[in-house]
Amino acid sequence: MEQQIIEKAQSWLQMNIDADSKAAIEALLAAEDQTELVDAFYKDLEFGTGGLRGIMGVGSNRMNQYTIGKATQGLSNYLLKTYPGEEISVAVAHDPRNNSRFFAEITAAVFSANGIKCYLFSELRPTPELSFAIRSLGCKSGVVITASHNPKEYNGFKAYWNDGCQVIAPHDKNIVNEVNSIASVDDVKFDKNEELIVPILEEVDNDFLAAIKDRLLSPEAIANQKDMKIVFTGIHGTGNTLTPRLLEEMGFENVHVVEEQKVIDGNFPTVVYPNPEEAEALSMALAKAKELDAEVLMGTDPDADRVGIAVKNHHGEWQLLNGNQTGAMLLAYVLRRWKELGKITGKEFTCSTVVTTGLLEDMSKAAGVEYFNVLTGFKFIGEKIKELEGQKTFIGGGEESYGYLFGDYVRDKDAIQACAMVAEAIAWIKDQGLTVFDFLMEIYEEHGLYLENLISLTKKGKAGAEEIQAMMAAYRQNPPQEINGSKLVKLIDYQESTVKDLVAGTTTTIDLPKSNVLQFFTEDGSKISARPSGTEPKIKFYFSVKTPLASKAAFDETYASLEARIEAIKKDMKLV
Repeated sequence: MEQQIIEKAQSWLQMNIDADSKAAIEALLAAEDQTELVDAFYKDLEFGTGGLRGIMGVGSNRMNQYTIGKATQGLSNYLLKTYPGEEISVAVAHDPRNNSRFFAEITAAVFSANGIKCYLFSELRPTPELSFAIRSLGCKSGVVITASHNPKEYNGFKAYWNDGCQVIAPHDKNIVNEVNSIASVDDVKFDKNEELIVPILEEVDNDFLAAIKDRLLSPEAIANQKDMKIVFTGIHGTGNTLTPRLLEEMGFENVHVVEEQKVIDGNFPTVVYPNPEEAEALSMALAKAKELDAEVLMGTDPDADRVGIAVKNHHGEWQLLNGNQTGAMLLAYVLRRWKELGKITGKEFTCSTVVTTGLLEDMSKAAGVEYFNVLTGFKFIGEKIKELEGQKTFIGGGEESYGYLFGDYVRDKDAIQACAMVAEAIAWIKDQGLTVFDFLMEIYEEHGLYLENLISLTKKGKAGAEEIQAMMAAYRQNPPQEINGSKLVKLIDYQESTVKDLVAGTTTTIDLPKSNVLQFFTEDGSKISARPSGTEPKIKFYFSVKTPLASKAAFDETYASLEARIEAIKKDMKLV
């Protein structure tokens, strides 16, 4: 294996690559510690069903201009085969990460060198705006250069199809095959055609924000609560470009931006990890919210497709809501307003993923709205929207990882819209004489108190990937008989497409694409899901528990009992 890696690195030195890259490879080959060489060359950076994501640097397993070029060439080849003789256009956007603009320009150059017209955003812009631009400009495909909320060392290449959704079957695997068929970076056309690269910005910005504003539901509540104090942070990323403007155009007059994090910087200097799921990433915004006695703080990740929020709880203390809580608040608000406005006709639907709270399904069915459960990844929600287009109307939905969408103007999660919806929902809740926690507890009293939790175990490099594979294999071969003293009653294996009812002793199949996910259901109603991340060197464990909530007064005690149950499950599974 080591000799193969050395030979692969040496083969790169024979290719038509720049001098700096050659020098970096030579340094890796000469280093006494070969760990970095192995990680950089032990495989090709996998072009998965959504694109590339990895650590930046030289090598076949790294994000660089050559792996980006190869991915773009493969996508170009597939587009040319799919649309022979047609004029093909694509859109390209990028986030604030180091090298993102460079990678976006490389992507545009390769598209243009293949005779494909490329609309290139003049500046960084949110991922959901790329999805919007593809449809509004009539493009056949699109790419956004982003690693979302990953650490600063990472970057990525995310591919979209003509519906503005991340590529799905059959295009995903077909594109993968095209990329894998490119033997050398020498086969990539890097010589750009300037005439085919068209800069875009303001006109798409305006149309994108107008589409969001068209989907708002309570302008009178915004007018009544226009002085509501809102704190926003874009965590050095694309959310800064449009969110404050949108909130002000909606009518909110008291929006405060965290100035230190308004600076566009791919090193994310004020945070450890630019992920609004992490409390630390919102610590500066939280301090500002406390100082101003604000109503809400909102923070978006670098490419602005995820949002984290914090509000005061029923004890007057600031609390970060998890992705399920925010999703429940937003969907409950939207369902309530759709009903009040007479918009529910029986032909609407909502959608979320298999690891997201079951509360969204309960609320949808109670409102007389059809609900769909799909695999993890927002592209599967986008796929469902496309599948039902013209038959049913998508009200909204989301996933536990802080991504939401209401309406079908884009086909990916949209934190710009989510910020607008959060602000509007809270204004409406205040108009009802309630707080956000009052509103949440009313939901829990009606549908039951759900509590979810997540553990991510990071396993880096080749050894880490093998360890994750071994963990999943062990769970499949020897599933637990009970978890935290409660018997296992059902096992769903999305890779095998099977549902095993362990009480009845039956096995049925599920009609979903295969995915490396296992779910364990216990007699006491607990659900535990195990899933290797498709974008990071992690394996994730999701925990969901539920119990009735007798009254608001019983909330703290009931919540604590669910927290204790989750911690006991983690210990029993030896995850803590």
